[in-house]
Amino acid sequence: MKKLLLICIVLSLVLFMVTISSAGSKKAETVNGYVSDSQCGAKGAVAGQEECTKKCLAKGAKVVVVTDGDQKILAVDNPDTLKGHEGHHVAVTGHVEGESIHVESVKML
Repeated sequence: MKKLLLICIVLSLVLFMVTISSAGSKKAETVNGYVSDSQCGAKGAVAGQEECTKKCLAKGAKVVVVTDGDQKILAVDNPDTLKGHEGHHVAVTGHVEGESIHVESVKML
């Protein structure tokens, strides 16, 4: 009986560790879109809006990425990674969680 209980405990611990390790290894994904600001959002996600985006960011708006196609607005967790790309069309690689993205790299399109 003690062996059966010990085997159950060990299996439970192994399954717990596997679950924890798989939850933390979420793969990074790449999204294409425009670097915009939270004030203009999708309206600022077109070519030629660089100056408007910079003005809004200077006034306190947050940096966002507006995805191509579905125009989904993703708040950027680490906006310093997108400095110099305001208003540009980019490919952003990072971890998307809900309505935000943690940027790992950025590439001009």
